[in-house]
Amino acid sequence: MRIDWARRASMAAIVVGLLLTASSTVPALSSVTLPFLSSLAGAGSTGPGGGAAVATPAIALATVAANLSDPVFVTESPDATGRLFIVEKTGRILIEAKGTVRSTPFFDIHTSVTQGSEQGLLGLAFSPSFTTNRKLYVNYTNLKGNSVVSEYRTSSTNPNVVDKSTGRVILTVAQPYSNHNGGNLAFGKDGYLYIGFGDGGSGGDPGNRAQSLTTLLGKMLRIDVSGTTATTNYKIPPSNPFVGKAGLDEIWEYGLRNPWRYSFDRSTGDLWIGDVGQNTYEEVDHGTTKSNGPGRGLNWGWHVMEGLHCYDPATGCNTTGKALPLTDYAHSGGRCAVTGGYVYRGSAIPSLVGTYVFGDYCSGEIMALDIASARPAAITVLKSTGFPISSFGQDKAGELYVCDLGGVVYKIVAA
Repeated sequence: MRIDWARRASMAAIVVGLLLTASSTVPALSSVTLPFLSSLAGAGSTGPGGGAAVATPAIALATVAANLSDPVFVTESPDATGRLFIVEKTGRILIEAKGTVRSTPFFDIHTSVTQGSEQGLLGLAFSPSFTTNRKLYVNYTNLKGNSVVSEYRTSSTNPNVVDKSTGRVILTVAQPYSNHNGGNLAFGKDGYLYIGFGDGGSGGDPGNRAQSLTTLLGKMLRIDVSGTTATTNYKIPPSNPFVGKAGLDEIWEYGLRNPWRYSFDRSTGDLWIGDVGQNTYEEVDHGTTKSNGPGRGLNWGWHVMEGLHCYDPATGCNTTGKALPLTDYAHSGGRCAVTGGYVYRGSAIPSLVGTYVFGDYCSGEIMALDIASARPAAITVLKSTGFPISSFGQDKAGELYVCDLGGVVYKIVAA
């Protein structure tokens, strides 16, 4: 079954309401195909895992901005202005500064994006050299339904708006279906741009794209946007795993279903991915940083595996060469889609430092796990929010934010 974002938000609210008010078991939403679609427990409870659960710090949510249109990301620019940039799936980026959202959008391409259930303006990343080159990168679904990564610069005379005449398409990837577009963008500590794409959509990866090394779908890509070649508007980092061998040079990792949100630990450079599952399990992937980069060449297993479990075939699958997630969790009690987050490196909540904070879109839970845990890591529920969690964000101080798709961005603070 396919549903749009508005209906999904309504469904999530209904599910959460039932969970909070009824003692009966809520059926898992196993028949729903969603972009970031996994068991609900009360705050402070844990999921399955091999390590100690995170001590449960008391957290609260402070409203940063409201009356937004489908917010799907929030971040702070690398400069010293303290501005927060809020990405609206409907095609705009807004600036929040000193408690006020500017009425003039920072960026607006709402007439150029497809706004289907899993489509739209989906990702934003500022160049590590933004203070000098004024460059930023966006990931969106164009009117043909294909994924586009483009580069822009802010105006040379007004830092609060993008000069759209500077737009330059970096990469376009054809999408066979309207779901599983991925959409995130993030620069690693190595200075390269990482681009996550889903497996192309439908259900069950019918084209086996995630395991194929001849397509960019179902992959984590790593490219160098500091230059161009004769055929591309980017360069290939020479240490990418498939350079000089079978496989597309852009591929960094593969075997992903829909890496909707991922991030880098600002302390270690490790790559953390919330990879949305099919009908049964959600997973958190951890690519550790080594001399050649975080998680180089890993195969996360989809569609042979879903989380730590066999998917196709359902039993006896070949796990050789597959990287296992740090943890997974089941679609029960209202969970249905992991929303990847960040390793907390802020100072406002000391007991949260060194934990990976993430959530579930449908249950509305903010969860955490100890990054030093053995597999499978235990999951702790920090807070049940009651809203569909579309994304998390991080500012320069390492403090975290959470987006309610219904139109609000909150900052996570100590209770």
